[in-house]
Amino acid sequence: MMRIHVFGAPGSGVSTLGKALAARLAIPHFDTDDYHWFTSDPLPYKRRRNPDHRRQLLEQDLSTNEHWVLSGALCGWGDVFVPLFDQVIWLWLPVEERLARIRMREQARYGAERIEPGGDLHVVFQKFTDWAGAYDQPSGNIRSKAFELQWLEQFQGRVLKIETPFILEEMAAKLSDQFAR
Repeated sequence: MMRIHVFGAPGSGVSTLGKALAARLAIPHFDTDDYHWFTSDPLPYKRRRNPDHRRQLLEQDLSTNEHWVLSGALCGWGDVFVPLFDQVIWLWLPVEERLARIRMREQARYGAERIEPGGDLHVVFQKFTDWAGAYDQPSGNIRSKAFELQWLEQFQGRVLKIETPFILEEMAAKLSDQFAR
């Protein structure tokens, strides 16, 4: 079976690589943000689902597919799914690069005027970039580099750490060739 979990630093390409890898392997892709947040809200990332609801929705999707790629953090609420993972891929890039990628992504997604001061998403965007920028700092936060590296040490399956920039298509091809063997 191929049950691959991709996670890591915000802005490092977790969702993007997860989608590309799933497409190359021709298996379903699921992203934890789609379970964590009510995604139909007009303002994104405002309302969280409760953990039981998240687990129920994700369980439905994972249990109906033999193979899949799951991207994003589970941070405590999704620990029940960890035994399902055959392979874990952890991504990290320097904070400056991650924040630049987040800004470009959000501008493309919502428009620059919405995330700039005075825009309806500015406060949400600012909170997110402040949080994402603090990922590398030792804070005791469950969603931090230190915590995730500690989690990786305890994970019993195969782990791949990618800590350098990559060309998406090349990395997805390399990984899909490796997993298809």
